[in-house]
Amino acid sequence: MFGCDMYNIQPDLVSIAKALSSAYMPIAAILVSPEIADVVHSQSSKLGSFAHGFTYSGHPVACAVAIEALKIYKERNITEHVNTIAPRFQEGIKAFSGSPIVGEIRGLGLILGTEFVDNKSPNDPFPAEWGVGSIFGAECEKRGMLIRVAGDNIMLSPPLIMTPDEVEEIVSKYGGA
Repeated sequence: MFGCDMYNIQPDLVSIAKALSSAYMPIAAILVSPEIADVVHSQSSKLGSFAHGFTYSGHPVACAVAIEALKIYKERNITEHVNTIAPRFQEGIKAFSGSPIVGEIRGLGLILGTEFVDNKSPNDPFPAEWGVGSIFGAECEKRGMLIRVAGDNIMLSPPLIMTPDEVEEIVSKYGGA
């Protein structure tokens, strides 16, 4: 479920947020490795407890939503589903890498970004006033697909529950734009 798992990395800290509640409620958490937790705990008698919180921390409704979302992820095998549909999503979008205005399409799982450049070179960006990313975003919107535009970069992060037919629809709309 996490990038660190994909690459077999054991981080000291992991920040998690939107996925905790499937973005239905604002909630976030920090996962701390045992090594870091042990250091903090060993010094707590000298420095006091490591308290991190705000007046809105631990909101019971947000926590209940997060617990239910995590149950649903597990019950519906969301990670397995993503692992099943992600290869076609990646392959379908990356098929457009040959376009003369695409510098790079990069991503993992159901997250992809496209960088638009002139002459297929990252050293040759389009003039900012041309708004190539915005034009592409508008073309996607005309086709009923919303994307995130950041200059001449666009990002795709479709729902984790999308169907194989919806993958094909996204690939088609992306290609049409």
